[in-house]
Amino acid sequence: MKAVILAGGLGTRLRPLTNSKPKPMLPVGEKPILEHLVEWTKKGGIKSIVLCVSYLRKSIEDYFEDGKKFGVTIEYAISKKPLATAGQLKTAEEFIDDDFVCMYGDSIFNFSLRSMVKQHVMKKSFVTMGLNQFKTNLPYGVIESSKNGRVISWNEKPEIKANVNMGCYVMNSDIFNLIPKNKPYGMDDVIKNAMKEKQKVNSFITKKGFTDIGNKESYTQACKEYDKKQKRD
Repeated sequence: MKAVILAGGLGTRLRPLTNSKPKPMLPVGEKPILEHLVEWTKKGGIKSIVLCVSYLRKSIEDYFEDGKKFGVTIEYAISKKPLATAGQLKTAEEFIDDDFVCMYGDSIFNFSLRSMVKQHVMKKSFVTMGLNQFKTNLPYGVIESSKNGRVISWNEKPEIKANVNMGCYVMNSDIFNLIPKNKPYGMDDVIKNAMKEKQKVNSFITKKGFTDIGNKESYTQACKEYDKKQKRD
């Protein structure tokens, strides 16, 4: 099985940090985000990786080369323009001929990839989505009222829970048939298309092991959390 890592985004929400390097190459601790992902993928038993690159791709290619020094094999799928998540995945089609793992290159994971792959195979899924049990508190008082406007209850700053997409999937190679070529296309559209076609889309839910790095605030928080973890270890 191979893993495809989507590492071609512009990282606009992290500018000016991404003016001279792509977001997956921003450091968390002493390693770039992408190196954390490569190591996690290898730990999960997958040593053949396809990196989908575009923006400032040479910095990624020069750092990882063919992957030997990281104990993996790395190939590169190249796009000349931003294609969104699924559009970028489409560029890796020529490298894939079986079920594969796909992940976004701007998150750090720390759950069992082996368990996710095992569940995918056992359930004979078309797609398995990695979901995180997310909790947050609304910053407002939530008021419930009846149809005639009478206030029934007041719940101050309640906690809400939801399973959120982590951007890590195990997919059947036929998924590429649902993605248009050389066109920006979102992963949400692909998954919705699969469900419309009655394909088996399952979930793998984890309570921890997911750090999203989408903007300056989350990047700063990810660096702080990593430093704390290193001190504890």
